[in-house]
Amino acid sequence: MAAIPGMMDIAKLNQTILCYAETIYRFNGLWEGPDPLTPLISLFLIQLTFSMGVIHLLVFALKPFNQPPFIAEVLGGILLGPTVFGRIAEYRKLAFPNYSFRILEPMAHLSITYYAFLIGLKMDVRGIMRTSPKAMKVALSGIIIPFSVGAGLYFIFQIDKPERAGCLFWGAALTVTGFSVLTNILDKQQMLHVESGKTALSSALINETCSWGLLALGFAVTSSQSNMQWSVISTVAFVLVCVYFVRPGLSWIVRRVPEGQGYSEFYICSIVSGMALSGVITDACGTHPMIGAFVFGLIIPNEVLEVTIVDKLEDFVMGILMPVYFVVCGLRTNVDSMSNETSWAIVLLVILLACGVKVLSALTVSAFSDISVDEALAVGFMCNTKSALSTQTYSVMIVAVLVMTMIATPAAVWFKPVQNMVAYKRRTVQKAKSDEELRVVACIHTTRNVPSIIHLLRTSNARSQSPMSVFALQLVELVGRASTMMVVHSSRKAGLRNSSTVELQADQIITAFDNYELRSEGVATQVITARCPYTTMDDDVCTVARERRAALLVVPFHKQRNADGEMEDINPSLRSINEGILENAPCSVGILVDRGAAETQDHAQNVAALFFGGPDDREALAYAWRMADETDSKLTVVRFIPSSEVAGANHEAAEKGHVSLEIDTEREKLLDDDYFNKFKNATANSANIRCFDLVLDDEEETIKAIKSMDEHYHDLYIVGRGRGMQSALTTGLADWCDCPELGPIGDLLVTSEFESSFSVLIVQQYSESGRSREGSFRSAASVNYSGEEMMVRETAPAESEKFESFGSFRKWDHEN
Repeated sequence: MAAIPGMMDIAKLNQTILCYAETIYRFNGLWEGPDPLTPLISLFLIQLTFSMGVIHLLVFALKPFNQPPFIAEVLGGILLGPTVFGRIAEYRKLAFPNYSFRILEPMAHLSITYYAFLIGLKMDVRGIMRTSPKAMKVALSGIIIPFSVGAGLYFIFQIDKPERAGCLFWGAALTVTGFSVLTNILDKQQMLHVESGKTALSSALINETCSWGLLALGFAVTSSQSNMQWSVISTVAFVLVCVYFVRPGLSWIVRRVPEGQGYSEFYICSIVSGMALSGVITDACGTHPMIGAFVFGLIIPNEVLEVTIVDKLEDFVMGILMPVYFVVCGLRTNVDSMSNETSWAIVLLVILLACGVKVLSALTVSAFSDISVDEALAVGFMCNTKSALSTQTYSVMIVAVLVMTMIATPAAVWFKPVQNMVAYKRRTVQKAKSDEELRVVACIHTTRNVPSIIHLLRTSNARSQSPMSVFALQLVELVGRASTMMVVHSSRKAGLRNSSTVELQADQIITAFDNYELRSEGVATQVITARCPYTTMDDDVCTVARERRAALLVVPFHKQRNADGEMEDINPSLRSINEGILENAPCSVGILVDRGAAETQDHAQNVAALFFGGPDDREALAYAWRMADETDSKLTVVRFIPSSEVAGANHEAAEKGHVSLEIDTEREKLLDDDYFNKFKNATANSANIRCFDLVLDDEEETIKAIKSMDEHYHDLYIVGRGRGMQSALTTGLADWCDCPELGPIGDLLVTSEFESSFSVLIVQQYSESGRSREGSFRSAASVNYSGEEMMVRETAPAESEKFESFGSFRKWDHEN
């Protein structure tokens, strides 16, 4: 036997030594090897491109069916897996060989980690604190019952020795409701403000939060059953450290960034690095990296920072990374294997039970609460919406999740309540009875709008005999792709710790309207915050006004008074929002322009209404009448009437086709005379209401008369927008309007120079037939006016007076 050399270490003979190539990447192209697709990098890039192409084609194909992108992603994964294309051996060997999983699996876990981070960024945990009791009942029922059914189905379906921890994943899969997916469905179906939609959305937020906790528990249990308790304890400790130490530290860093400067690449990269570190920590604790990423996204303190990160990451994650995750899920899904060692009947029974468990939980709540069966069915079907969470649910649960989510959109359309579209009668102030409740929706973009709106509302003369319900709608721009939200606040809400800017503004608005309610008689207020993009904000405002059955919708003007007293544009987008509201509003609309009157007193004491004729002016007069009825506010009503020569020339121009609008002049004049005479007769003995009739010749005299009224220091001017009105006194003014949405007289009051400070309310009366006319103008002949609906107080007529400054104008004799 040969001697073993003394320098040889026998222990090293059984060790495996990894040999690394000298170069980072070995090129195996057409010229150096037979198969250029053998390298993992090339193969992965082809797999990624192919997956993205298939999924985006399915998104396009399913678009007519209003299915969310999640359906296309899951179907794409199943098509690429062994269920469909995987049956072709050459395809499987060429496109998805087994050795490619060495890179597909890590990329899938990276994808779901980034996805969890985005979900945490978009989720508003404070929304759970604002959840209504009804939504809380639905959410709790939607957690307990689905989890119990999911765990039971797992043990029923698993014939061989099942792993007990697997029931946690089945229970979590049935418990979760895809919050972001459901938000997109409800937004497309315009159901975010419907009662069933709001209930489903609120319960979905709670369900998804709890499902993440269940997933964390499931990963902790399955990772190491002997040390399960330490995994749970360490993960909980990590969450507490993030909430009480990391979040305040991030808040301190964010506060050091100058306002309006934005966040540099260094901040964004630091946040993403923190997300990766959090994933490493939770993975070391025994759970999954996506749990740490989700928690880190949840504690990001600043909304602007959240939006910035979402804008930079979402397209990359959802468009490139997530197809890899769904391909891996699809490769694990084999529909043929679902019936192995069992019958298809049991498989179908499992899928039906999985799909119906949310509906069952909602129906259970309806049996013990005031939720109707129809609403419970709607909420149950919509809460079946799922999103990507766990790869452990395999074929049966993947198919069940797919069926559940596909049902959500048809269910939302089917259960969309028709009663919200039914027309209600009191859509105008003119048609409202004097002793019934006036419902007003007041839009607020910034806290600067609050004083002028409350100034107007105080002037609106609410009292116990004529109450008012005010819905203050805080409108917040939703930047990026976060979920649209609407929150109904409770009164006297206490501020939250580390509140965002939007929440702090909401607290200020709530406090202001609570004080207004306490200091007023017959007033009920409610504050609502709506987060939506500017492109759909007008639709959301109109939806709120329709649901609240408002008679008047007040919106702030897109310009505000600066320190020099000039009107400056604060946000051009607000102008297009106001134009959309004017065109589609379900009730009368008032555009409120603040020129400094709200800074001097709490309500208008000297109100002026300018009446030229037409439905808008009649609506403005009706609102002004309400303000001066039995109050200390003085109302001056001036009716502008063209002289007989001007009126005759205008009539000839209309006959020759020089006037583009079709207006039944005689009918409009009769309606104007009838309503104005009733107003004069009813207020003849009122000490605080005065009426004047002015006969003028042209636009120049109109401008002179309006500007001379500035000497009387009116606090508030109320004018009609001027639709359906044809007057020679304003025809020329309309050609020079800087802001056509205000009408000729409103534009004159806003853009001209005046010495006094006042507010202007430009009123547009609601008319169903006028909304389809080009340019939001309508035929005055279609106005539905009923004089019997107006309450006329019995008084004797009084002789008209006139302003001292109008001495150069002829007094109009109403009898001649």
